Amino acid sequence: MKKIATIVSMLLVAALLLVSCAKPVPGASEPAAPTQSADASPAEESYKIGVIQYATHPSLDNCYNGFVQGLKEEGLVEGENLTIDFQNAQGEVSNADLQAKNMVTSKYDLLCGIATPAAMSCYSAAKEEGVPVIFSAVSDPVAAGIVQTLEKPGSVASGTADSLNLEGQMKMIRAFLPEAKKIGIIYTTSEPNSVTHLEKFKALAPNYGFEIEAVGVTNASEVGTAAQTLITNGVDCINNFTDNNVVDNLSVVLHAANEAKIPVFGSEEEQVKNGCLASESLDYVELGKETGRMAAKVLRGEAKPEDMAVSVIAASTPVYNKTVLDALGLTLPADYAAAADLSSAQ
Repeated sequence: MKKIATIVSMLLVAALLLVSCAKPVPGASEPAAPTQSADASPAEESYKIGVIQYATHPSLDNCYNGFVQGLKEEGLVEGENLTIDFQNAQGEVSNADLQAKNMVTSKYDLLCGIATPAAMSCYSAAKEEGVPVIFSAVSDPVAAGIVQTLEKPGSVASGTADSLNLEGQMKMIRAFLPEAKKIGIIYTTSEPNSVTHLEKFKALAPNYGFEIEAVGVTNASEVGTAAQTLITNGVDCINNFTDNNVVDNLSVVLHAANEAKIPVFGSEEEQVKNGCLASESLDYVELGKETGRMAAKVLRGEAKPEDMAVSVIAASTPVYNKTVLDALGLTLPADYAAAADLSSAQ
């Protein structure tokens, strides 16, 4: 009997050993995972952001392309550690409002609004939820109510501002048109940046012997009529700001101006490529890059928008279109002999 008991005991011990080596049953405690070595790096965090571009035109397209490049420079690459939901509002504030609300509801890590109306929509949707907003191509974010001051935004938003060289533009117009007296302006009454630019342009005009004739519009359908009104009122040229509604319908303005044989001056190089005579041009790709770099800092927790000063891009470069110059029978002013000719750059 003792032998039998001993054998039974040995079999029980063996069975217990086998059970202890077997795969744990569901719900049982898992064995502790090996401790990660000091050299091993944790999985890289990924982010999801929403971008709303207010309209489709080359300067804003350049801004978005620069934005993606700026993020990439900071190591945030779409398809790797970054997902970008890009939306175009097609020039409609109601579209931008809805897109921004949906992005906030989806709990994106950050919103980017390109152009003033899109930035305003992003800010309006994000401010109560505390979602950070980085904007681009907003000429006057203070007037738009997005930030308190350029130095200390004090809100969930900061970004980059495109500050037009208005005095440089005025000097350029006088140089190209030494006998001109009246400059025509079309502006959208609901765009704060356009209203601000118009006020500054009017203040500068007497210093250069100009009178400003301005026509306000509320939507795209009014742009053509506004151009005809300016021509009827005897303007010597038309000058564009960065007004999204007007730039989005630049072909209509150019058609009316060409029929009247008067030049249109643009606010950046893409407008000159497309038929404007000349411009003190801003670099919207670089504007976008700086926006991307700012967004990367916010995503990584290195900075908060409310503490980040708005980055103002103000440096301009003179450019002109020789084909347009020749068609109008004008001569390139000596002071602009070094300006880049963009007539073949389309």
